[in-house]
Amino acid sequence: MQVILACVDFSDVERRVVDAAMSLARALGGALHVLHVGEPDPTFVGYASGPQTVRDQVASTLREQHRRVEAIASEATRQGLDAHPHTLRGPYVATILDEAARLHADVIVIGSHGHGRLHGILAGSVTSGVLRGAKVPVLVVPHPAQA
Repeated sequence: MQVILACVDFSDVERRVVDAAMSLARALGGALHVLHVGEPDPTFVGYASGPQTVRDQVASTLREQHRRVEAIASEATRQGLDAHPHTLRGPYVATILDEAARLHADVIVIGSHGHGRLHGILAGSVTSGVLRGAKVPVLVVPHPAQA
């Protein structure tokens, strides 16, 4: 069975990413894994966790993000697909690539935000990092403004 990993970030391109990933899963008879990577734990970047109120807010945000990913997977399941939600925290590119390897993904579907070449050179991008590091094909779905 083919494994399709759809990376969502709740941006304007998300619907197009999900639709493309669902189409691939249908065409290939594969399983759809929907992944959202949240911001790294503050201790990862060298900061203390902060007061309890900050930790509570982070936990609440993560729960809401996971609910959104579960809703996407549930929609795919209602349409007859084998779909699984995943919400992780960590450095975006490394976490996506690690999860793709863990799931033995056959293809990664990710969106482009349309910031342009200069932005990519100056700031880098998650999509560029995934393209550089992926061991499997990557389908890049253009931002609606680029389509």
